[in-house]
Amino acid sequence: MRIQKMIGLLLLLAFVALLSACSPEVGSDDWCKNMKEKPKKDWTASEAADYTKYCLFK
Repeated sequence: MRIQKMIGLLLLLAFVALLSACSPEVGSDDWCKNMKEKPKKDWTASEAADYTKYCLFK
């Protein structure tokens, strides 16, 4: 039973690592490009502030 929990935890950690590797770092050129393509209505306030800070005022 304990080994199954450890395996489950390792699989969960691997899944989270894969998901986090898929998105570019905030402020990078790829991130700015992705945000430019994303509809403005879908932006969060934080994304809009970051876009202004990192992509418009470079």
